[in-house]
Amino acid sequence: MITARILALLSVGIILGASPIGAHHAWPVTYDKLVTVKGTVTSYAWGNPHTMFGLEVTAAGGQVQKWNVGGPSVDRMARNGWGRDTLKPGDVIEATGYQFADGQNILRLEKVLLPGGKEMFLYGRR
Repeated sequence: MITARILALLSVGIILGASPIGAHHAWPVTYDKLVTVKGTVTSYAWGNPHTMFGLEVTAAGGQVQKWNVGGPSVDRMARNGWGRDTLKPGDVIEATGYQFADGQNILRLEKVLLPGGKEMFLYGRR
């Protein structure tokens, strides 16, 4: 016989156990405006939980900024046409996404404009 006390304890355990999962998927970005940066790919890590790549972006004043750009899982990216060889170091691309709210040069990627002009999306074809 399961008592109300045991059910309450189980419920609390499930809620506490699920909290880190929700926190992992909450990117601390500002969703009020999309940011586009153009730069040279320095790295491309095709893997889970998020595909990540580095960009060197030359700012208006001429200084080089390093950006970290992240996408979803490889499965989701593959469904949108991405692959292990979509990007390579040295490619000059435009990355569009949402920047971290604290101003860090980290972008939650929405789309990329490849060197040949092809647009690659991450969260559904548009």
